[in-house]
Amino acid sequence: MPGSHRAFRLAVTALSISALIENKSEDEKYLSTLQKAESYLLENLPDLRRASPMAIYNVWAHSYGLQALARMHESLKASEKKKRIEEVMDQQVEMLQRYESVDGGWGYYDFNLQTKQPSGSSISFVNATGLVALKEAQNRGVKIPKKLTDRATAAIRRQRLPDHSFLYGEYLKYRPRRGINRPAGSLGRSHACNFALQLWGDKTITDEVHKICLDRLIKRNGWLDMGRKRPVPHESWAAVAGYFFYYGHLYASFCVETLDDKDRSFYGQALAAILVPLQEKDGSWWDFPFYDYHQQYGTAMALLSLKRCL
Repeated sequence: MPGSHRAFRLAVTALSISALIENKSEDEKYLSTLQKAESYLLENLPDLRRASPMAIYNVWAHSYGLQALARMHESLKASEKKKRIEEVMDQQVEMLQRYESVDGGWGYYDFNLQTKQPSGSSISFVNATGLVALKEAQNRGVKIPKKLTDRATAAIRRQRLPDHSFLYGEYLKYRPRRGINRPAGSLGRSHACNFALQLWGDKTITDEVHKICLDRLIKRNGWLDMGRKRPVPHESWAAVAGYFFYYGHLYASFCVETLDDKDRSFYGQALAAILVPLQEKDGSWWDFPFYDYHQQYGTAMALLSLKRCL
């Protein structure tokens, strides 16, 4: 669907903006590239809607768009552009309200009734992505409806398993021991879910929980790596898809930031030791052949991760 590509293009543009802002460069093309990307995002993001009654890929763009806008907002003094950013951030929060699942949180498909308010399953890591973005927006002064975040965090908690893994989505609640829901299959999303819950006040997410999940990611990294660059979603062991890889390491790096200095140094070095050798000869990172978006999103996620490993 054409609308799917609009969603992917805007989500990847937003991720790239966040990576560029966090990793400033002296390259003469840096500033012009960033300015063009920011103008593109501000102009096009407010018009984004779902691609079809079934495909709701736009939730990724609303979430990563909010994170990019938050970074853009932070880097500016009072100006017309800053006011415009605030307007678009408010509008993106409204979009996340509009496309919220009936069960709370968000999914990127509605395989059920394809209703105005999506009837599709709440997906654990999509909820986490949205919640992290909403917290960053709130930190910039944007008003976030408490009902929206309460429902999303409740949906993640319903999908949390006793071993600190998370269901892929709520539709799997009666099949919790399928491979994709076990620790190996959950490596790419446990960190996002833990981090999101912690941001929104869940006291059960402690340093020890983060370290349990980070140790798993480091010691069992092969489960994710076996899926990296495979062209068919979920074809690898434990139903891992290639695009779990850099996403999982990105949110793991957010968890690393919450630890004390000693642990942060240890786990930051461990993540960097995984990511740095995977850089391609052209300078990019990628994990899944995805139209023409894979090098951009993979590189953005890797750069955002490595920034937190320094």
